[in-house]
Amino acid sequence: MSYAFVFPGQGSQSVGMLAQLAESHSQVQEVFTEASDVLGYDLWDVVQNDADGKLNQTDVTQPAMLASGIAVYRTLSAQTDVAPVFMAGHSLGEYTALVASGCMTLAQGIELVSQRGKLMQSAVPDGQGAMAAVLGLEDAQVVAVCEQAEGIVEAVNFNSPGQVVIAGNKDAVESAMALATEAGASRVVPLPVSVPSHCSLMKPAAEKLAETLATMEIVMPSVPVLHNVNFSQAESTDEIKALLVQQLYKPVQWVETVNAMKAQGVDSLYELGPGKVLMGLNRRIDRKMAMKPVFDNASLEKALATF
Repeated sequence: MSYAFVFPGQGSQSVGMLAQLAESHSQVQEVFTEASDVLGYDLWDVVQNDADGKLNQTDVTQPAMLASGIAVYRTLSAQTDVAPVFMAGHSLGEYTALVASGCMTLAQGIELVSQRGKLMQSAVPDGQGAMAAVLGLEDAQVVAVCEQAEGIVEAVNFNSPGQVVIAGNKDAVESAMALATEAGASRVVPLPVSVPSHCSLMKPAAEKLAETLATMEIVMPSVPVLHNVNFSQAESTDEIKALLVQQLYKPVQWVETVNAMKAQGVDSLYELGPGKVLMGLNRRIDRKMAMKPVFDNASLEKALATF
């Protein structure tokens, strides 16, 4: 078996996630304690209770999702010897993959994605950005629809055949949604987000992120990480930093990422982190690949039985 670990991004979070796993495996609390020390607030309390409704704020969601993915990764690694041939993550999940691969420490990753979230939120004023999922059109049709709409709107997540996410200014996204419906989309679904990720509106945030990355010391991953922008592994730490900057304003090429792993002999994927979002996408990309989500005790036991 040749397998890869993939990590989910924003949208997979939920209040109470990993609670059951934490009861049985100390690695979960250890990761969240380390993350909380970096952030200066109790991240586990936010994830479990969310009394102030902060979990869906992007500067909180991002460290919460990174910590969750690493908690699952460390829990799995403590139970068995793991040897993935690749790692990858969807959007924010790319940072989780880089931490899991040893490219940066957990503390570095948590601090970086917390800042990334703040930069993204400040790049576009609240209520002026939007994202929507377009279902049932070819990729080229979605790109054409965005080009026809007035204002800034772009195809930003190529998630699976027949599912492309668009992002940009709110009015432009709404215009593109109407055009997509006219073009024959089976569904067009607005997404509950305030930040239009991976489009050109994020360039100001990317410029500031580049300044932070320039001062960071990272190392080459111990396991190859495929990046969202070019579905390839970087050849230097400078290239990793450049790709992370570009990721803020360029599309997530998830279909190409999964296909690239398949082309290199990967026949199984494990989604480490809350939910099953990537499993759903990956089944539409290639049903022949074996896929296992890992997020609670039952799914952990099922995954362990396959090693």
